[in-house]
Amino acid sequence: MGLDPALRDAALRWIADDPDPDTRTALQTLLAAAMTGADSTALADALSGPLRFGTAGLRGAVRAGPAGMNVAVVRRATAGLAAWLVERGARGRAVVVGRDARHGSEAFARETAGVLAAAGFVVHVLPGPTPTPLLAFAVQQRGAAAGVQITASHNPPQDNGYKVYLGAAVSDAPGAQLTTPADAEIEAAVAAAPAAVAIPADGPTTVDDVTAEYLDRVAGLGTAATGLRIALTPMHGVGGATAVHALARSGFTDVHVVAEQATPDPDFPTVDLPNPEEPGATDLLLALAARTGADLAVALDPDADRCALGVPTPTGWRMLTGDETGVLLGDHLLRRRSGLVATTVVSSSMLAKVAAAHGAPSAETLTGFKWIVRAGPGLVYGYEEALGYCVDPEAVRDKDGIAAAVVAADLAAGLKAAGRTLLDRLDELSRAHGVHRTVGISVRMPPTERDAVVARLGGAPPEGWSADRPAPDVLRLRGDGLRVVVRPSGTEPKLKAYLEVVEPPTDDLEGARARADERMAALREEITALIG
Repeated sequence: MGLDPALRDAALRWIADDPDPDTRTALQTLLAAAMTGADSTALADALSGPLRFGTAGLRGAVRAGPAGMNVAVVRRATAGLAAWLVERGARGRAVVVGRDARHGSEAFARETAGVLAAAGFVVHVLPGPTPTPLLAFAVQQRGAAAGVQITASHNPPQDNGYKVYLGAAVSDAPGAQLTTPADAEIEAAVAAAPAAVAIPADGPTTVDDVTAEYLDRVAGLGTAATGLRIALTPMHGVGGATAVHALARSGFTDVHVVAEQATPDPDFPTVDLPNPEEPGATDLLLALAARTGADLAVALDPDADRCALGVPTPTGWRMLTGDETGVLLGDHLLRRRSGLVATTVVSSSMLAKVAAAHGAPSAETLTGFKWIVRAGPGLVYGYEEALGYCVDPEAVRDKDGIAAAVVAADLAAGLKAAGRTLLDRLDELSRAHGVHRTVGISVRMPPTERDAVVARLGGAPPEGWSADRPAPDVLRLRGDGLRVVVRPSGTEPKLKAYLEVVEPPTDDLEGARARADERMAALREEITALIG
């Protein structure tokens, strides 16, 4: 069977419009192979785009064609963003552009900055590879209309992304990730953009380093505590130096960094996936923590917007879950100031109980920090179970792994000075509010199949369970002391289920935890079977 003429023509059009000789050549090679009888699957896959605006922007593999992250796609995405901003009267205002150290990031950031500058914006470019929280901070600090961070966070090495933040001129939450309907409107503007080769990308830009201002702000989150030894890894990402400086400014100078993972490396050679949640990803960190006699272990993800904590136990080091850390930080911050705290429908229900004990309001939102930071006025803290913590919403309206590390170190140092640990504080909270066990299940499946699973479970929940829909694509099931939330992944072809089991408050924590573990094992087996 010969090459489909429509596929051939689409490839020829994209090649003609691509300003990057490397991706032009790559697509030409795929086309030539398909035209000489080879399988055309790879060519069809490259042309299966466009990439969709998902979690605050674009994300995909670095490769040629409209379905990949490349110069042509980035140039057209930026032209669409610029047109959307101009429509809202933001021409001439500041925009900020940053990047991580992934493959393609430098070129994509340069294209983004050039297109925005050529479109009439005053472009501030963060110097070199920088953590994502600095971009979110800079959007507010510079009064920018928007910010773009080139990053794929903790995705596999072959991926990159384009993350959009909006400023006060066009958003109800300045410095936060974009949300609906802006994402769909910008996507429509991208679709209407001209061919990449015809888009000007050579406007003037200015390098703007906000690191010192950011560190000044983060230093104020601690209490200048000392006497804590910390092991830290930036996981081959861009947060290491900034985190060490932030901790030092807060009084924590005894910091040991995992040497093998200390400098940015887009290939992430020591981990299968650069995500602190993945099995084995923190092995080097915990080994360093044990070897140095650390009090606390801190793992940042590659763009430093997420933070995972490790603690010593009588049987060795272990990583805390995102919910354990989320509740610990929330309780710590509420002991210092009152205000609204927020988490998501898939995170532990324990934070609401902790807030009530402090006389503080709480809120539950849909997943993602674009929703958490919009939970309501007076927000002082927000978290989600996937290791994201917003500890200073007034400065960074997004998750911030570096600021979270400072707050966690401050908490651990204060407890150590009193002869206690983070696990002791967790015990205290569990005795007061009950043992909360949370587990996530992720099953790879195509979108049509996962939608059918959600519909089936919602239409016929297990006996004794109630069902409701926090959002059209999110199903929540509740039973006696348990909760299950099922939703599709926003970035991958996966169906995710979030399980929670709660045991009532008791002084018998050992017994309560054993019962919770037994119930969780049974629940996990049941939900796995229901999902299929």
